[in-house]
Amino acid sequence: MASVLSEGVEIASIRDRRDFIKGLGALAGATGLLGFQPQQAAADPPPEITRLRVHESPVTCIAPTIIARELLYAEGFRDVQYFNYPRDSQNWGPESLLAGEVDFTFSFAPTDIRLIDAGAPLAILAAAHNGCVELVAGKDIRSTRDLKGKKVVSGVIDTKVFISMFVAYVGLDPEKDINWVSVPRADQVTLLQQGKIDAFFAGPPANLEMRQKGIGRVLVSTTTDKPWAEYACCLVASTKEFVRKYPVATKRALRAILKGVDLCASDPSRVAQAWAERGLGGYESARQVLRELPFGKWREIDVADAMRFWALRMHEAGAIKSSPQKIIDQSTDLRFLNELKKELKA
Repeated sequence: MASVLSEGVEIASIRDRRDFIKGLGALAGATGLLGFQPQQAAADPPPEITRLRVHESPVTCIAPTIIARELLYAEGFRDVQYFNYPRDSQNWGPESLLAGEVDFTFSFAPTDIRLIDAGAPLAILAAAHNGCVELVAGKDIRSTRDLKGKKVVSGVIDTKVFISMFVAYVGLDPEKDINWVSVPRADQVTLLQQGKIDAFFAGPPANLEMRQKGIGRVLVSTTTDKPWAEYACCLVASTKEFVRKYPVATKRALRAILKGVDLCASDPSRVAQAWAERGLGGYESARQVLRELPFGKWREIDVADAMRFWALRMHEAGAIKSSPQKIIDQSTDLRFLNELKKELKA
């Protein structure tokens, strides 16, 4: 059982932690995939702080941070707190970082780049995987070019940025050629089926559920369609201040999260069960999403190259003013990732 503290923050009991760590240790011994070796953690000094706050949301991409909870305890953190969107805050991912609500988060590259372009002190530490989101349209729309003059849901600022990149890539002007509309998220699927809107941006697990029901047509999938599928979109981020003040804690937290990424690839059923037990979504849809997304390849991802790709696309779409190289220079801190690539060999 978990004890519930104030502000909706859950902290696992010592018994649960020991049982879960024992299970992870057995899994690691059988597969060798997690690199769950006590000597790796023992080689580093203890973390400078023992409390770690992690962003949580119902988007399945962030599952590695959920399954990493017990690994974080094994790294020496004594108080691992999850700050839930939208229950605890309306700040999403890196915005929650900047508000001082959390210390670590998964985030979308375009969101990070937009904030970095505006001067936000984000620190991009690693990438979790490529792809996850889709541009979905009515079945009478056969290509992204067919969206010219059509009603496309703008959504929040970063979904509009994503769609703008997609349409600019095929030669359309996002501002002149698209009829941007605003509708409640809960109504998007119904309005698409009724023909009252023509396209919107969808992420997991909603996009998977739409495909399973045969709703709409996927125009762009960043999981399968080039060039989008070749570049990481889900990143691991903190703030420059946290990394500067707590370098050991940063490395230890990142090591646990990257082991969580590996676990999503090696045992999606186990991760989906933990996801469902936390009340973040259904088991079956989570398991299917985890099986579809290219987890377990974080060692191969060139984070700077991914940032360069997205920043260039955003610059072309008029979403940012900074050059891609300036974005990279201002934000990426890959020293911990490079060390962990050597420690956590596949």
